[in-house]
Amino acid sequence: MDVAKIKEDFPIFKKRKIIYLDNAASTQKPIQVINEIVDFYENHYSNIHRGLHILSQEASEIYEESKKIVANFINAYSWREIIYVRNTTEAINLIANTLPLNKGDKVVTTIMEHHSNFLPWLRLKKLKKIQLEIVDINEEQELDMNDLEKKAKDAKVIAVTFVSNVLGNINDLKEIRRIADENASILIVDGAQGVPHLLTNVKRMKVDFLAFSAHKMLGPSGIGILYGKEELLEELDVFLVGGGMIKDVRMDEFVPAELPWKFEAGTPFIEGAVGLKAAIEYLTTVGMENIEKHERELIKLLVDGLEEQNIEYYGSRKIKKRSSLVSFNIKGIHAHDVAEYLNYKHIAVRSGLHCAHPLHRRLNIPASVRASVYLYNNEEDIIALLDALKRLIKELNI
Repeated sequence: MDVAKIKEDFPIFKKRKIIYLDNAASTQKPIQVINEIVDFYENHYSNIHRGLHILSQEASEIYEESKKIVANFINAYSWREIIYVRNTTEAINLIANTLPLNKGDKVVTTIMEHHSNFLPWLRLKKLKKIQLEIVDINEEQELDMNDLEKKAKDAKVIAVTFVSNVLGNINDLKEIRRIADENASILIVDGAQGVPHLLTNVKRMKVDFLAFSAHKMLGPSGIGILYGKEELLEELDVFLVGGGMIKDVRMDEFVPAELPWKFEAGTPFIEGAVGLKAAIEYLTTVGMENIEKHERELIKLLVDGLEEQNIEYYGSRKIKKRSSLVSFNIKGIHAHDVAEYLNYKHIAVRSGLHCAHPLHRRLNIPASVRASVYLYNNEEDIIALLDALKRLIKELNI
């Protein structure tokens, strides 16, 4: 990977002096994505599936082509399995609210989940009286697979994250799939932190549902993706109702449209689909295997540097089990103070609870600092971060 050449594609780095290490929250956008959206507005914009005129036809074709690009990117069986929503949160809420779950049905999730894959199930525990089991982490701060196997017995749903947004761990989806198969469980995966960084193949992963967001993979905010196996999506009831998601409406009933449209009520974020398509084309050109290798090298450099300074970090100690982020704390300094200091040094990181309150309580920490990398980051960025942390510790005599 020619990181210097890649970085040239991102206008913000030409205009702002910043080392951007907040990619787990959202990523910057290359000029290729920006230009595609501008071109759509200037030359093709119209509502889709609404008219016979040329602009509506062009916009509809562009929108549907984006679904085919997404399906190919994750190796889905068909673009009919690709549902557009606002974000990962909405995607998981859609599934949680349309699966036929009843009182006493068991749902298993984990202590390391982002609230997007925790609160929908916690809410169903209250509303539908489902049985909710929470899988713990082990002493290595990895998912406790023995605990999962025990708690997954007779589970109707297993909902897990692909990559923890706090620990940075890549969960073993192959083993989780095996456990799901043993219990005839539906496997739902939050891919928000995984799909942008790791080669994703839903056929090989054998997931039933996968949710992720465009804004974490160079695309625009406001559009998310739900992949679901076609036979499962067919069985689900509609989520939102209105225009665009129906085949026929009578005075006393309606017939929903075919997949994927039955889950896309109202005018969709068409330009978001345009940007998502361009983002995936950009990532594909660079190569997901190259991105994964590059990020792992940066994470190793960061972890090694934190260990040299005796800075506590969280998650697996095995680099091959980690993805693109590291959360850490400097003893005696609150995470927000660390982030504010780094901000003065033009280094952008995230601090706080990262929408993962239960995990932070489990780790017995009030907050953490999170540094997350992407394809436009380089070794100099990591060295600058480590040097800034060293100066902070020295200045405060810690």
